Amino acid sequence: MSGVKKFNNPSWNLELDKVNSYAYWVALFSKEECEKIIKIGKKKGFIEAKTKKKSDIRKGSISWLYSTDDLEWVFRRITDTVVDLNKRYFGFDIFGFNEGLQFTNYKAPSDKYGKHIDRALGINVRKLSLSIQLNDPKDYEGGELWLYDDEKGMEMKKEQGTLILFPSYTLHEVKPVIKGERNSLVTWVTGKPFKWVLNTKF
Repeated sequence: MSGVKKFNNPSWNLELDKVNSYAYWVALFSKEECEKIIKIGKKKGFIEAKTKKKSDIRKGSISWLYSTDDLEWVFRRITDTVVDLNKRYFGFDIFGFNEGLQFTNYKAPSDKYGKHIDRALGINVRKLSLSIQLNDPKDYEGGELWLYDDEKGMEMKKEQGTLILFPSYTLHEVKPVIKGERNSLVTWVTGKPFKWVLNTKF
């Protein structure tokens, strides 16, 4: 099931769509706002992007951003949007953000993040994952975000300022960047562990 709804918001002029098991919000942040976020992210300095298990699944750089980095407006807008999307489409029991915003930097010729799911933390779990595209897609080649409900998968939108929201148990990846560099914001919404119900006929 899919559909499109347009929001006549005088500040954001947003467009919302829901397809299968993910939602996206086009132009959540303007070009100028994205450039400001990139500038702040790069100023913080990078560390190597690593996974807990030693592997070559991920190659790139990250920095951690918080509301104290002159980004309270970013956190507020993301929070309002996630609450709305969750209410409309997912209905998950969520608490909020237990982590900062991960500013990611993937460069040519081969930075990537292979197929993975976003794992639980502590007694609560990551329930919704989000990614915000910060670059103009003309600035780089490759680096597409793919979600997999099946073997074929689906490529996500690359428009600058677009937010992608999906359940954290969804298999996904960032394809290798082959030209330029790709910057994004990533974070996770936590809540109580999912309750799985198994329907079995005896």
